[in-house]
Amino acid sequence: MTAPANLEQARFNMIEQQIRPWDVLDPKVLDLLTLVKREDFVPLAHKALAFVDMEIPLLGSEDEAMKSGHCMLAPRVEARLLQAVDPQPHEKVLEIGAGSGHMAALLAHRAGQVISLEIHPELARLAAANLRKAGISNAQVLEADGAKGLAAQGPFDIIVLSGSVAEVPQALLAQLKPGGRLAAIVGSEPVMRATFVTRSGEASYTTTQPWDTAAPRLANFPEPSRFSF
Repeated sequence: MTAPANLEQARFNMIEQQIRPWDVLDPKVLDLLTLVKREDFVPLAHKALAFVDMEIPLLGSEDEAMKSGHCMLAPRVEARLLQAVDPQPHEKVLEIGAGSGHMAALLAHRAGQVISLEIHPELARLAAANLRKAGISNAQVLEADGAKGLAAQGPFDIIVLSGSVAEVPQALLAQLKPGGRLAAIVGSEPVMRATFVTRSGEASYTTTQPWDTAAPRLANFPEPSRFSF
C-alpha cells in the first residue's frame, strides 16, 4: 500500500527545505530519510507534526515532554548527527535515549548492530515495538540508565546521545573503541553545540564542536556543579 501523495510531498519538503539546507548533503542519508518512514515513529496524536521542524512530544504534554526529554529530536538534527557519525556496515552502535526508536532505525540501516538504551519503561516498549513493526532486526532496545552506558557489551564504534547533556561523562568515552566516535549535543540553554569526540588513543580524545543547536535534556546525566563563595 503506497503512502498518500500529500504524505510523500511533506516528506520531500522536509528533506529539501529543512534538511538539505542544513548541510546534510550525503545522498545515503537523504535516501534513508525516504526509506525510513518518520511518521511511523510518531505518536498518533502528533502524526500531523511528523515532518515539522521541531521536537515531537512522546509522553505527556508538550511542556512536560520537553522538560523530561521524552521527545523525538527535530528531523534536521537527527539527519545531521547521522551524517556526522557515518555508520559503516561492520560497526556496533550504542544510542542513549531511544525515544520512539526513529534514530535507532536510521542507525540500524547503516550499521551492523545497534543497542539503544531508554530509561523510561513506556518509551522503551514503544521504541521496541516501532522497530519490530518497521522490520528492523539488528537494533534492540534495553530499559537502562544511558548515563552509565553499557560497558558489558562494549566497546562501541559509535555512541550517539539523542538529547542534550551538560557534559559527556568519562564513563561513556571509555566505552569507545580506538578510532570510535561519539556524538552529543553539549551545553546549557541558550548555548549548546553539536559535539563530536573521536578516541584517538588509549586515553586521548579529539573533540570538535562544528555547529550550534539545542535539544531537551537526557535524564540522569550530571549537571555542572554550582560554585558558591
